Order: sequence, then structure tokens, then C-alpha cells
Amino acid sequence: MQSFIPRVTLCASAVLFVLAPALAQQQSQHVMANSSDIKWTAGPSSIPKGAQVALLYGDPAKDGVFVLRLKFPANYKIPPHTHSTDEIVTVVSGEVNFGMGATFDPAKTKALAAGGIIAMPPGTQHFVQSAQESVVQVSSRGPWTIAYVNPADDPRKSQ
Repeated sequence: MQSFIPRVTLCASAVLFVLAPALAQQQSQHVMANSSDIKWTAGPSSIPKGAQVALLYGDPAKDGVFVLRLKFPANYKIPPHTHSTDEIVTVVSGEVNFGMGATFDPAKTKALAAGGIIAMPPGTQHFVQSAQESVVQVSSRGPWTIAYVNPADDPRKSQ
């Protein structure tokens, strides 16, 4: 037990040392909101039309932590793509299927229900499908980017 406490203290100190610069760069504001307070707008042009977005914290275009929610309509799909930063996605409501790889294959997805989570390092090729209206929460670090495996799938190209 005597060696456990110093180890825990050392680990906690190391975590704080690593996190301190990131915490210092965060916004100097706090956010506190209930689901009813969230304002939804049309989804970003970087994902297929039909989704809605609510920015909860930070700014995906700037350096720093951000949190946003995406609301997918029923029968919504995002083709295979990657991100330049880590991405942590939590299913808030509904059910969302996530698949890995460069080819969209519904048979190779895993359904995640409300409370489910997927965490992906930068460059992970993945795709998304939702049969029912669903909400996910994305936590990441900006500047956030999305690159489609097949450039023809990029909805920004058709605008």
C-alpha cells in the first residue's frame, strides 16, 4: 500500500503535466446546457445533406478542443472518410452503424445504441449509416478536417 500511493501521485502528476498546455488553450468560458437548450442548424457542407449540427463547445475550425452534436435523419449515410485528429463519437439517441475501411459495406458495420462510443485515431478510414433518426456527439480537437477516401463522395464538390 505504501508503494501504491506514491505511484498514483506520480501518475496523476504526469497526467496533469501533459494536460496542462491543452487545458490552458481551451476557451475561457464554461458551458452548461440541457438538451432543450441546444440550437440545431443545417449540417456542415462537408457531410451529406440532411444532417443537423449543434456546436456545444469550442470551434472545430480553430486549434483546441470542441464538442458538437450531429442529428442524422433516418436512412442517412456518410461515405468512407478520415479525420486529421482523434475523434470520439458517442451515440446520444437512436442507433448508428459504424464500419471501418475504404469501401462502404453495410454488412461490415457494428450498431451502436444510445450510450455507445467509438474512438478513432487520426487517419482511421470509417463510414457511418443510420436507419433511424439518431444523435451523436463528436469530441475532438481542431482544426477538424474530413477527407473522403473517394474524392467523388465529397459533398463539397457537388456545390
